[in-house]
Amino acid sequence: MAGTSSKGKSRSLIKSLILIRRNSKVTYGAIAYLTALVLSAAVLTIYPPRSRIIGYADPLLPPSPQHPLGTDILGREILALLAEATINSTVIGLIAATIGTLAGSIIGFLSGYYGGKIDYVLRILTDVFLSVPSLLFLILISSLVRTVTIVQMGLLIALFAWSWPARQVRAQALSLKERDFIYLSELSGESRLEIILREMMPHMIPWMTANFVNAFISAILTEAGLSILGLGPQTEMTLGILLWWPLNNAAIYRGLWWWWLPPVVALIYLFFTLYIVQLGITEIINPRSKVI
Repeated sequence: MAGTSSKGKSRSLIKSLILIRRNSKVTYGAIAYLTALVLSAAVLTIYPPRSRIIGYADPLLPPSPQHPLGTDILGREILALLAEATINSTVIGLIAATIGTLAGSIIGFLSGYYGGKIDYVLRILTDVFLSVPSLLFLILISSLVRTVTIVQMGLLIALFAWSWPARQVRAQALSLKERDFIYLSELSGESRLEIILREMMPHMIPWMTANFVNAFISAILTEAGLSILGLGPQTEMTLGILLWWPLNNAAIYRGLWWWWLPPVVALIYLFFTLYIVQLGITEIINPRSKVI
């Protein structure tokens, strides 16, 4: 019985991954996002590191063949800064989305399947984190930390990114544990942890993937918001910090469009590509939601 059940779950997992890979929206959105990362990496290999250092060129130069996106008030190459910012913002999104989705899913499975006192404690903890204004606490924590690095920013955002997936996974675990295949797995002698990892989790892979993409989007936008307030990783460039500089120096009112427009376009582009991926995964989870 255990072997048959495990094979069934393996087939379910493989089927979910195939559906995700074959969905056109997921494919095109992922390719578009990866293209931005590849181009960013290529730009960083072309431009020397000193192009992102103060005094590389004359300040506030407009776009030209020598400086495709111009320079900022410190004489730094905006194109090189944009490439670095895109990669760093992606790293922040990956850290926050990965930790938030995995931690939230594990807490949700433990809470829903184990029940009893474990469920009570984890549910209270989840409700507390859901009820607190996360942005307010992120602003407070960021303001108390003297220097925030890329990794630290990702960890700070992940601190509040696990509660929503924990609530959703718990609800699904409460339903799954009443299914016949879970009962058969228990009779076959599988441990509770094995049942969670091998029997329950494959059913939640599409949803966990959708939550990962959603958390990815949220983390990038949250970092941008914090950085615009001056609470981002000041020693490293991100899309939010790249926006903070022109806003702090009134670039919009001074007509320096080449300084503030590139990070805005980059944020919109990254958001759009990830949103297309999320739409594709939503179609897999709920085929009735398919519009095009």
